[in-house]
Amino acid sequence: MQSYLDFEKPVADLEAKIAELKSLAATDSAVSIDEEVNRLSARADEALAEIYRKLTPWQKTQVARHPQRPHFSDYMRSLITEWTPLAGDRKFGEDPALQAGFGRFNGTPVAILGQEKGNSTETRLKHNFGMANPEGYRKAVRIMDMADRFSLPVLSFVDTAGAYPGIGAEERGQAEAIARSTEKGLELGVPNLALIIGEGGSGGAIAIATANRVLMLENAIYSVISPEAGASILFRDAARAQDMATAQKITAQDLLGFGVIDGIIAEPTGGAHRHHVAVMEATRTAIDVFLKDFAGKSRLETREHRREKFLAIGTSL
Repeated sequence: MQSYLDFEKPVADLEAKIAELKSLAATDSAVSIDEEVNRLSARADEALAEIYRKLTPWQKTQVARHPQRPHFSDYMRSLITEWTPLAGDRKFGEDPALQAGFGRFNGTPVAILGQEKGNSTETRLKHNFGMANPEGYRKAVRIMDMADRFSLPVLSFVDTAGAYPGIGAEERGQAEAIARSTEKGLELGVPNLALIIGEGGSGGAIAIATANRVLMLENAIYSVISPEAGASILFRDAARAQDMATAQKITAQDLLGFGVIDGIIAEPTGGAHRHHVAVMEATRTAIDVFLKDFAGKSRLETREHRREKFLAIGTSL
């Protein structure tokens, strides 16, 4: 069943009428509904296109958080073969919020990192809504070390509201673990690609996104703090999250203009949650282009490319 966002109500109403007509036709074969269904479908498509043509930053935030948006596990099933997840940081334990391991992309061996939010109550609790603990980031460092040792490209799928802010996480060194993971991503001698597929929140995202190339899905967001938390601090009112989202410049289009990201992966009209297959193929193409672009670079060239990329951010605003 399709889940609709508040601003999609005109589309929801039209598609509800279409469903009613189809239900009526199923019980009475004498009723001809084709013409009316086609008319309503065309109107629904036009309404959806009009809505998505002028999404506000806050509406894009809602799209990025849509419960039916493809998550890390969906990308693994569609893009990666021989996916072999590894568990544990060899210091404390396993963190299901941050998945890591090895697999093949179009036959090429790669190391993979990804934040999994879950798509049901059970899996969301299991994966802690994609908010990793320190052991998750230490596991990421372990996998990146192995990738560097065996000369494997690293693919990171970013989708988190931020690192887990619990007392236990702080006691086990959350900030240090994020810093180590960020540092490891910057010093790799192998190429790494970060894809912001939903939310890219704060240090929890940057810890696995310090990459040679950072790409965002068209309706994803990337920021140092969530609009709600930012509004609480800046405006003393979490209800002003909509204003904060606009002020933060968190959309892919804004961040591409600032040079924070390197490209945008287009989403079909209606968002990735309506078009899983098309988004997977667009992502496949983007990864393939990246791997070909960096195939001939030496370890020094790869490291220097990444270094220059991040040093250049903010120098030409």
